[in-house]
Amino acid sequence: MKRIIQAPNLALATLWADLLRQGGFDVSVQRAYVGSIAGEIPPDQALPEVWIADDDQVDAARTLLHQLRHPPFRRWVCGGCGELIEGAFTQCWKCGASIDL
Repeated sequence: MKRIIQAPNLALATLWADLLRQGGFDVSVQRAYVGSIAGEIPPDQALPEVWIADDDQVDAARTLLHQLRHPPFRRWVCGGCGELIEGAFTQCWKCGASIDL
């Protein structure tokens, strides 16, 4: 087992773990409830972590997690209504038309 990432809170750790599981990785959240003793141990030792079972998949899991955490930023004009769409969106919020990739 190897650590993939340390999360700032339990909510993000479980979200990242769920996304990685959907990607086909066998991961678990460690230190899920250690935050309650943060004053007794150093704060960075009390943060939840996402660990992967197969050491050979560490790089692939980190790559997927990076892609999920940093979606591409796009700026496009909707062909259906002319609305300017910014961000990682692939569908117009105004008329529902999809981006032409």
